[in-house]
Amino acid sequence: MRLTTVIFDIDGLLIDSEPLWNEAAAEVFKQYGVELTEEQYKTTTGLRTKEFTQWWFAHFNIANDELAMAEEKIVQNVLYKIEHKGKMMPGVDHIFDFFLKRDCKIGLATSSPPALIDLVTEMTGIKKYLGATSSAEGLLFGKPHPQVYLNCAEMLSSKPVECICFEDSFNGMISAKAARMKCVMVPHASQLKDKKWGAADLTLSSLQNFSELHFDVLNA
Repeated sequence: MRLTTVIFDIDGLLIDSEPLWNEAAAEVFKQYGVELTEEQYKTTTGLRTKEFTQWWFAHFNIANDELAMAEEKIVQNVLYKIEHKGKMMPGVDHIFDFFLKRDCKIGLATSSPPALIDLVTEMTGIKKYLGATSSAEGLLFGKPHPQVYLNCAEMLSSKPVECICFEDSFNGMISAKAARMKCVMVPHASQLKDKKWGAADLTLSSLQNFSELHFDVLNA
C-alpha cells in the first residue's frame, strides 16, 4: 500500500527543545534536592511529563503529594524556554516542502501537551499545513504505546499502513512501529550510530537528508 500520510513528532525533531526540557526538569527537581544526570534523562526521553515526573519521583523517593505541582512547573517552565530560546531543527522547511509537493496528508503526534503543540506550530509556521494534531497527554497510555499515532491517522482518515512517521526517540520509534507505520529516525548526533535504531525503517542524521530515493524505498 502506498504511503499517503506523514506524521511528525515535535520535541527534538521539529524544534530543538530536548535540552530545554532537560533544563526545565533540572530546575524543578533541584527544588527537591535531586540532580538528574544526562544519561538518566535520556532514558525517559519521549515519555509524557506526568510519566517522566512519576518515574523520577519514585526513583528518588519524593513524596507523591508534590507530583502534580512538579509536573505543572516543568511544563510551564519549558513553554517559557521554548518561546524565548527554541530553535527550529535543520531541514523542517525541506521535509514539509517534500511532502506538500506530493500531496501527502500531514499530522503531528506527540507526548507533549496541546499548549506546546500550539506554541511550536505557530513558531515554525507549519500550522497551516497540518490536517491533524494528536497529544498523548490525556490518553490512558503515552508513547511507547501506539495510541497517539493511531489517533492521528484516524483523524487524517488514513490507515496505519499508509503512514510514515518521523521520530527522534526510542519510545517514539516503538510507538510508531507498534502502530504498524513506517518509521524514520532522526536521533541526536551523539546517538546516531546506536544499534537500538535497528527497528526503524530508516535512520538519518537530519531531516534535510530525506530524499526521493528514501521515499521510494519506503514505498517499495
